[in-house]
Amino acid sequence: MTEALADLDGNPNDHHQRLYRTWAQGGVGLQITGNVMIDRRYLERSGNVIFDGRTELGAIRQWSAAAQEGGTLALVQLNHPGRQTTRFVTSRPIAPSAGPAVSTLKSFARPRAMTEREVRETIERYADAAELAELGGFDGVQIHAAHGYLISQFLSPLTNQRDDEWGGSAERRRRFLIEVLRTVRARTRANFIVGVKLNSADFQRGGFDEAESMAVVDDLAKEAIDFLEVSGGNYEATEFFGLATRDRTRAREAYFFEYARAVKARVPGLPIVLTGGLRTRSVLEEALQEGAADLLGLARTLCLEPDLPRRFLDGSAAAALPLLVRWPRAKSLAALGEGAWYGAQLKRLGAGKAPAPGIGVWAASLAQLSADAWRGIGRRVLGVANPVPLNRTALGTGLKAP
Repeated sequence: MTEALADLDGNPNDHHQRLYRTWAQGGVGLQITGNVMIDRRYLERSGNVIFDGRTELGAIRQWSAAAQEGGTLALVQLNHPGRQTTRFVTSRPIAPSAGPAVSTLKSFARPRAMTEREVRETIERYADAAELAELGGFDGVQIHAAHGYLISQFLSPLTNQRDDEWGGSAERRRRFLIEVLRTVRARTRANFIVGVKLNSADFQRGGFDEAESMAVVDDLAKEAIDFLEVSGGNYEATEFFGLATRDRTRAREAYFFEYARAVKARVPGLPIVLTGGLRTRSVLEEALQEGAADLLGLARTLCLEPDLPRRFLDGSAAAALPLLVRWPRAKSLAALGEGAWYGAQLKRLGAGKAPAPGIGVWAASLAQLSADAWRGIGRRVLGVANPVPLNRTALGTGLKAP
């Protein structure tokens, strides 16, 4: 998920502490944060947490401590949006190759191609952020390689049309992900958890498909990863919201069940996280019993029922509450509306308030767009959008040598 609760400098704050403490107390065994940005010039949206040399280490430690209450494990999801960053953030996003802007809602600019130097610097930024997560007390990180963000763009032949060592063949397209993973591993301790979130497919003609995804899985299985979370889609094909899959999946949930089961059969020793639309205890049990997953990911349900995991475990809940919200018919508007509506619930939980299912979709969407716009203006006025490298001397001996 994405909380959009950070200050203009990209620091986590007391809202993050309340939110993740609430979930820890609700019975989850493992928390993966909303996506944390590795480069403050390119955000998934205004209000993201950013991990770089400007981030307050004390704020990171307070966040991790809250998320780990009661023995819960807590990981940081590391991300770079690539071309999927709006005009509120930058008018010139970067991507593996130059190409058309993201078509959703006309709110994205055309990306330019990354230089060789930028590719290598970005790999190092992932490792810098992982080091900060470790020093800040988190148990590990998840590398976000799904949903059309930068690593996913490197994997896709639609968005990666390079002809150098970072593209031109399926093997070279996945080199960026492998190098990020290896560099993060090299810069963190041996028992620091490192997982990957990967698309089953992009669901776009000529894009990253299931066959190529399975080839990536084979390569990841040879690396030192601790788990793989499976998902699918991007901003232009929002399968991770389930908007196109709900009527043709079992009980309109577990969107990636069959893919997860296929991955588990292919690499039985690799722990698999199944996420995407899970809402009932019976489907959770089915996924475990049929060997489709080792861990089960809940997200949107926890925005309304933060104690649902505990009630699933003690048998007092059989399913998440039914949603009576009506999303707009247009897919792009539905994705915006659904994301904004759940974001409004996160904001309430972070403020110490109860969820409010009666919030209107359009009101939530307008509030999100307004907040993103004002935060984008504020970041430019305050000049906080310039990257800041880690000050390794100031951070002390907790960091490995590069």
